[in-house]
Amino acid sequence: MVRDRPWHLGRKRCSKHPPNFKQMGGEERFNLVCEDSWKLDLFQSCVNAGFFIGSMSIGYIADRFGRKLCLLVTVFINAVSGVLVALAPSYTWTVIFRLIQGLVSKGGWLTGYVLIAEFVGSKYRRSVGIIYQLAFTVGLLILTALAYALTHWRWLQLAVTLPNFFFLLYYWCLPESPRWLIAQKQNDKAMEVIKRVAKGNKKQLPLSFQNLNSEDEDGEKLKPSFLDLVRTPQIRKHTFILMYSWFASSVLYQGLIMHMGIAAGNMYLDFLYSALFEFPAAFILILTLDRIGRRYPWAVANVLTGGACLVTALVPDALYWLKMTAACLGRMGITMCYEIICVVNPELYPTFLRNLGVLVCSSMCDLGGIITPFLVYRLAELWHELPLVVFAVIILIDGGLVLLLPEMKGKTLPETIEDAENLHRQERSKEKMIYLHVLSSEAAPK
Repeated sequence: MVRDRPWHLGRKRCSKHPPNFKQMGGEERFNLVCEDSWKLDLFQSCVNAGFFIGSMSIGYIADRFGRKLCLLVTVFINAVSGVLVALAPSYTWTVIFRLIQGLVSKGGWLTGYVLIAEFVGSKYRRSVGIIYQLAFTVGLLILTALAYALTHWRWLQLAVTLPNFFFLLYYWCLPESPRWLIAQKQNDKAMEVIKRVAKGNKKQLPLSFQNLNSEDEDGEKLKPSFLDLVRTPQIRKHTFILMYSWFASSVLYQGLIMHMGIAAGNMYLDFLYSALFEFPAAFILILTLDRIGRRYPWAVANVLTGGACLVTALVPDALYWLKMTAACLGRMGITMCYEIICVVNPELYPTFLRNLGVLVCSSMCDLGGIITPFLVYRLAELWHELPLVVFAVIILIDGGLVLLLPEMKGKTLPETIEDAENLHRQERSKEKMIYLHVLSSEAAPK
């Protein structure tokens, strides 16, 4: 819903309707003004509540019944509920349909991400993952133009919802993940997909795939369990760190956008400028993730975001250009954090647990989204820049935690619990081998 936060942020300035009430669709009044203004926060938070609840169930469904089925079902429900939001006759029905949309929309997006990550090898996983997320940034730019052109929120809701029905065409053109099929001992179906991909790429199948047959299907099928996320020490550590990282990234990403909405500048231009800074973030990661690795660019991005928040908070309003520059750098930094965690999270879990691990960890992102509107708008009533100081503390803590995760540059995706547990040992073994090689070279006779 379109809203003018500066109007109702201070209770003393509250009048019957905001200045842009006609642009908001004033002829269909939900009366979300003055003492009812908290309902605007609730409307924003309910979709994140849907994300949080849906993360648990959709992650299990995708690991249990397949990525493709889960993706198609969530796309359909998302499209239908989005149309119902636009047609809702009252505020209560709008919140209900928005909650339903939240239950499936994020789960479908992450399921699609896991699907493409399982299709490509380690050489292309970074590029494909970032390009997938770059479409999100393009969507933000299109949303800015649509919001400017369609001032009534119902038309805007329909404009961003109706294209979702085209994604149902994936039923005919999108195959199931061969990794998931193999993990479920459906080797014949996996071979059909692999042969189709190889034929499309004009490549010959390796011998390891040619020997894959239905005789291997007699083994036990691995089933996902929530306990597997905390049962073993390394996966447990990964889970807790990733949970906090998702929470921090969500609070910062949504919080910076909301804080920009209560600033005094032009809402559309400020949003556009900050969204444009997400493109450099993607290109920086394409150049660094496979050269430097995941952890150090991730930590630097967290520090950049925290520093930008402090600069934006402490610089006086008279230096608006400096505040805006710092805000855009913060938006670029948190975008890098978001894109890196989307790459790293699937890499740290075995195939049969991957989708559940991603959805459960990212559920903390939804928890952050639930509290962010209240955090931003209520703290801003005490001091306009106070939310930025809180954001800086949250993200700087995350910058230290991500350094405790294993480096996944150039590594294949783990297939079993043992593979995931040994990610740190592989890293140490590699360092030890290099060290021993240096010692043996120095000891060699000249």
